[in-house]
Amino acid sequence: MALQTALAVQAAGARVLRAGVFKPRSSPRSFQGLGTRALDILHEVKATTGMPVVTELTDVRRLEEVADIADAVQVGARNMHNYALLTELGRTELPVLLKRGLSATVDELLLAAEYVLCEGNERVILCERGIRTFESAYRFTLDVAAVAVLHERTHLPVVVDPSHAAGRRALVLPLSLAAVAVGADGLLVEVHPAPHLALCDGDQALRTDEFAAYQRQVQRLGAFIRGCEAEVDGLVPETELESA
Repeated sequence: MALQTALAVQAAGARVLRAGVFKPRSSPRSFQGLGTRALDILHEVKATTGMPVVTELTDVRRLEEVADIADAVQVGARNMHNYALLTELGRTELPVLLKRGLSATVDELLLAAEYVLCEGNERVILCERGIRTFESAYRFTLDVAAVAVLHERTHLPVVVDPSHAAGRRALVLPLSLAAVAVGADGLLVEVHPAPHLALCDGDQALRTDEFAAYQRQVQRLGAFIRGCEAEVDGLVPETELESA
């Protein structure tokens, strides 16, 4: 399934594969990931596709074995305040994908990033993944304003995870388009060949046969926005903008 997913999203234009080896969950009885044996799966997928891979690190003691496989390390929302983990990652050269905590403010996210930056690792990517509010119509509230604020306050790239915010497959595309419109530098989207068989988060995963159409719509909006920006700056004539 991992290889099938990787090949499908790669063919559609995805540039990086994110796959969770360790998955911290709110309940200890929930699926926690396959653990270290999943690293072998990631290694095989990476060797077959040539795609760089990102996986979550939850324990400093596993840093070396994860670093042997991963091209970047994700710090999940529940570990945003794990300062020992952030400090240790700051002493490496691995890119760090830092997800905003479930109830964290923008200031707290930036301070968490400082723990990595202060140790000398400047390869930090911030991720907005939705925050916990009183709203129950969806899993989390995607704070698109945070993307604009983070771009205003930091030089770091900002990506958005619409899948975790949505909690439902039908909401992933509209939230993705909102993220593109507000200036996100990238999107993290969950994809699965058979979401009904997924051990976790299947409700929010796009099907592999849906991803290409999803990608086209996201790219189309991105191209349109770039065209508008270029037209405003006087870089392209209005006729080219209309054709885009």
